[in-house]
Amino acid sequence: MGYFGGVTSSTASARPVAAAAPWAEPLFTVGVTGTNGKTSTCRLVAAALRRLSRPVAEITTLGVRLDDEALPRGKRFADFLAALETAAARGSRFAVLEATSHGLAQGYARAWRFDLGVFTNLSPDHLSTHGSWENYLAAKAQLFMHLGPGRTAVLNAADPHSLYLDQAIPGDVERRWFSAPSRGERLCPSDLEAATVTLSPTGTTVELAPSPAATALGGVLRTQLIGEVFAENALAAALAALAAGVPGAEVSAGIAACPPVPGRFEVIAHGADRPTVAVDYAHTADALTHTCRSARLLAGAGGRVIAVFGAGGGATPSKRAPMGEAVGRAVDLAIVTNDNPRREDPRRIADALVEGLRRGAKARVLVDLDRRSAIAAAIAEANPGDVVIITGKGHEEGQRIGDRTHPFSDREVAQACVDRRYSG
Repeated sequence: MGYFGGVTSSTASARPVAAAAPWAEPLFTVGVTGTNGKTSTCRLVAAALRRLSRPVAEITTLGVRLDDEALPRGKRFADFLAALETAAARGSRFAVLEATSHGLAQGYARAWRFDLGVFTNLSPDHLSTHGSWENYLAAKAQLFMHLGPGRTAVLNAADPHSLYLDQAIPGDVERRWFSAPSRGERLCPSDLEAATVTLSPTGTTVELAPSPAATALGGVLRTQLIGEVFAENALAAALAALAAGVPGAEVSAGIAACPPVPGRFEVIAHGADRPTVAVDYAHTADALTHTCRSARLLAGAGGRVIAVFGAGGGATPSKRAPMGEAVGRAVDLAIVTNDNPRREDPRRIADALVEGLRRGAKARVLVDLDRRSAIAAAIAEANPGDVVIITGKGHEEGQRIGDRTHPFSDREVAQACVDRRYSG
C-alpha cells in the first residue's frame, strides 16, 4: 500500500504504541506481513472475524473495503486514517491490514497500534528498495517488535526467518506457530499443523494434525482458494482469528465461506472437456515454486502444466534467474513473456528468465514478448486435463511499459481465449 506519506519520527511512540486517535482506541487491528500470501491471509482473517462482529475493515493491495463495500483509497497516512475512522464510525471492531516492508520501514508500526501480527514467509523481493536482505527482514520485524504485552504473533514454523523474528519479538508477546509440509520441515513445535493438503479446481482441504487448536477447529480447514500456499494462509488466518477471540467452529465456517481472492490462483476455466486455466500473482521464485507445484497436483499423472510468466522491470534483477529455474524444473512448457517492464528492455528481462529455465532443465521453452499472444498460445496448446497458469500480474488491470500504463487484464484475456476456443 502507499499510505505512509507523512509518517515521521514525530509520530513514533514507545511500546506499547498508543492509539492514533480516540476513535481508534476500540479497534483491534491485525497486521499481516511477509513476501507472499499477505493479501489472501488478510482476506481469510477478515472472513473469520466477520463471524464474530461486522463490519470488518480490510486494507490490502486490492484496495480498502468495509465488508463488501469499497472505500476511497489514497496514498497518504491521512487517507489511511480517514478510511479507518469511517470504519470505526460504522461500528467496526476489527481491522485487517496488509503491512508491506516499505510501509513498515517508514514507521507504520509506530504510527498505528497493531494488536496481532502474522508472518507468512520470506523470500528475495524488493531488495532494490531496502538495500539488503537484512534490511528487508528488519523492516518486516517492525510489525512484531511493537506489539504490546500479552498480544500475539503468529509465525510460520517451517520458515527459518521466523526464528530470527522470534528472537526480536519482546518476551511478553505470545507466539503461535503454524506449519504445512509444502514449506518444508518445521523448525519448532506447531500449534496448528497441516497433516495433509488436498487440492481440487474448486478449493483446498487441510486435514489438521492433532492439537488443541485443531480440535477447536473441528480437525479440518476448507477454503475456496486453490493451492498449497493457501493451506498455509488458512492455518495462519485460523490461529489469528482464534487469538482474536473467534470460536473455533466460527473460524472454520468463516474461512470456508471466504470467496476466492482475485488473481490468486483464480481459476478461469475448468471441466472435463477443457484444460484448467488459472491466473496467479506469483512473481518470486518461492511463489512460483508453490504455484507450479499446485498446478502439478491439479494436473495429476496424465496432464501437463503450461506456464506463462515474465518478470517486472526496475526491481530486484537478481531474482529473475531463480524465478526461471523454479518454473523450469516444474512445468512441461514455459512461455516467457512481458510482465511490467517499465523502463527496462523486455528482451534483457526475458534472457535472464530463460537462463534460469535452462538450469531447471525440464520445461520446453518458448519466448513471446506479446503477453496477449503468449496467453493465447498457451490456451491453444492445452488439452483437457492440462493446467495453464498465467502468473505475475494476477488482479492487475494494466501493464506498465515505459512511463505509461496500458489497459491489460490477464483474467479478461484468458477468459476471451477460452471462450473463443470452446464457443459453440
